[in-house]
Amino acid sequence: MATSVAGIIEPALQTAETARSAGRPTHDLTAYDLYLRAYALYLSSARQIPKVLRLLEQALARDPHYGLALAWAAVCCTRLLLDNQSGEPEADALKGADFARRALEVAGDDPGVLANVAYVLAYLGEDIGAMMALVDRALALNPSYARGWHISGALRLIAGQSDTAIEHNEAALRLSPRARVGASLLVIGAAHFHSRRFEEAATKLLLAIQEDPSYPHAHRYLAACYAHMGRLDEARCIVARLRTLTPVIVPSDLPYRNREYRELLLSGLRMAAGEETSTGDETSS
Repeated sequence: MATSVAGIIEPALQTAETARSAGRPTHDLTAYDLYLRAYALYLSSARQIPKVLRLLEQALARDPHYGLALAWAAVCCTRLLLDNQSGEPEADALKGADFARRALEVAGDDPGVLANVAYVLAYLGEDIGAMMALVDRALALNPSYARGWHISGALRLIAGQSDTAIEHNEAALRLSPRARVGASLLVIGAAHFHSRRFEEAATKLLLAIQEDPSYPHAHRYLAACYAHMGRLDEARCIVARLRTLTPVIVPSDLPYRNREYRELLLSGLRMAAGEETSTGDETSS
């Protein structure tokens, strides 16, 4: 009987130990330390994204198969594009996609890797339905994953589902009321904006700017919001602040699959910036 029981238990223990070992983020403590420093910096300010990416690339030089570092490096490449901090947009897009696909190869059942990869590939133009399914898988693995709910909401916004975007980001804020997991207030404000609830949008967008004054996209949304409300003087003040963060006022590469969403934001920005300004900036990236 003892031999029989041991014969059953030993393979199960071997499988569990193998899975546990494979699930470790990295065996390199220096790579892990670099990742932790990068993660803390990422959530502190949009201005830190280039430094965050450098730290993650140092971690990956030590452990090229470090899934979380790969996923966050992909997110950083995407943020460089979104924030107009990239000197080489095409190269950064390719690099971000490569990081994301490498992360997916080693992701296993890691919700953090799956959700971040879904965000990156959705922004870079992959099928939005497939990417929402990927983040849904992450949340099935960990229903209490606050950043997963934030990313799920962001993808719903990209897909044109504003009310679901709000619902999912409110869930993220409930799960993590103190520690930031992403720009949830911006997503909620943007979702209200695209539903033409401009008063509610402005309130959330002001809070998003207070949370991170260096994030250009929050300023873009608030400027467009004020413009659609007829508050053009305030819209122009926001554009003036935006110019201190980026030369690109009216972007050309918005990820929204809903054409009406893109046009509502762009038309508001054109009004806020003035026609002569929007003509030149819209071709920038």
